Amino acid sequence: MHSSARQGKGFSGRGRPRRSLSILVVLAGSVVWLVAFPALALAKTYEVGPDKKYANIDDVPWEVLNAGDRVLIHWRPEPYRAKWVVCRRGTRERPIIISGVLGPKGQQPVIDGRSAVTRPELQFWNEERGVIKIGGANVPEDTLPAWIVLENLEVRSGRPPFRFVSRRGVLPYARNAAAIYVEKGEHLVIRGCTIRDSGNGLFIGPETSDVLIEGCRIEGNGIEGSGYEHNAYTAALGIVFQFNRFGPLRSGCAGNNLKDRSAGLVIRYNWIEGGNRQLDLVDAEDSERHRDHASYRETFVYGNVLVERDGDGNNQIVHYGGDSGEEEWYRQGTLYFYHNTVVSQRSGTTVAFRLSTNGETVDCRNNIFFVTAPGRHLALMTTSGRAMLGRNWLKTGWRISHERFRGSVVGLESSLTGDRPGFVDPARGDLHLQATSPCVNAGAALPEALQRRHPVLFEFSATDFPVRRVQDAKPDIGAFEFGGDGQ
Repeated sequence: MHSSARQGKGFSGRGRPRRSLSILVVLAGSVVWLVAFPALALAKTYEVGPDKKYANIDDVPWEVLNAGDRVLIHWRPEPYRAKWVVCRRGTRERPIIISGVLGPKGQQPVIDGRSAVTRPELQFWNEERGVIKIGGANVPEDTLPAWIVLENLEVRSGRPPFRFVSRRGVLPYARNAAAIYVEKGEHLVIRGCTIRDSGNGLFIGPETSDVLIEGCRIEGNGIEGSGYEHNAYTAALGIVFQFNRFGPLRSGCAGNNLKDRSAGLVIRYNWIEGGNRQLDLVDAEDSERHRDHASYRETFVYGNVLVERDGDGNNQIVHYGGDSGEEEWYRQGTLYFYHNTVVSQRSGTTVAFRLSTNGETVDCRNNIFFVTAPGRHLALMTTSGRAMLGRNWLKTGWRISHERFRGSVVGLESSLTGDRPGFVDPARGDLHLQATSPCVNAGAALPEALQRRHPVLFEFSATDFPVRRVQDAKPDIGAFEFGGDGQ
């Protein structure tokens, strides 16, 4: 699932993938080209919006979409109050594309779940679970949707107390409803979307494989007083998150930012801020297929910025292993965690990793771990697990654990410590490195196998993607290389 080291080739430099020549899909670390030959790939184009043939989204014949069809939803000042299901199959060469057409100031078309109406010809189950749904329908005939691209839309407000219009009347959304709910599918791309104000922002079920989530803004989701709904809750076989901005959940919501039960998981070049935990990477409790897959035992997290705010629920940044209580289901593999920048603003203690058992290992290299509190408030581990350390920077005074630690740590001698890592302007959220930073040229080369499979080629950017990371003989520690595009 992770055989290719090529990442992002074919993107333009202005924050949106080129669509006129080709669509690039990076699925579970592999690169797949969807070549869009104008005479072959575009079967039909359905344009929605003011002065278009289809005034409303529910006018589109979703039940008869075919490979190569495009649905172009144009921005308008008022939201589209519509909900629908995509249950058709494109092909590698002719994907089905559902794309927002931006407004004059770059505004995304808004799909609002409040009082949303479904086209009468569509019939699908679990209507209460999402605003846009992929997979699971009677009309169109049930199938495994494939080669679907959903991009450049703001999708919001799929949660109680909001209601929608169904064939059965006006009904409430479920607590675990999502703005985008993928019940099942394969070869899916969700790109450049804003996903917010729902129970789960993005929900992907275990009958899904080969998914790319990129360039999205996912924030402001969750249910007040509940820890069971998250900004993203995913369980696919092969999934890549890249170039996304994850913001805090809705006020009073105790869910995690990104909770995942996938096999073949890659999280790279994202900004992930807030949540009970930034990353909750646990067991595939509903899928023996995932647990038996070789990629289940390897997880790759690199090039990300992880920010813990003061007052967020849990003091742990990353949880890796499981939470079902069935330890034989736990990941019990290796979390490869490298070239990340981790910042905690907590006034109390912070823990970088919770590994569920001593069967889990974190391979931790070239990361910055900075806390605004005194360094003694920073711990690397909780009570269990194996840590293999490379060349990390940690605040002076850090400790292995705040508790009784029963695991193991190797490579302590390779760590650097200091009072400040030399960020450009942390008060304003600029975590690039100054020229005088102790992290500049202080990293170590990645192991050859890791460099071959998952090299660090890009960086997160708040305004554009992808931004290439400067490559030199002496890598910097953290998510940003000094002298890159952000400086």
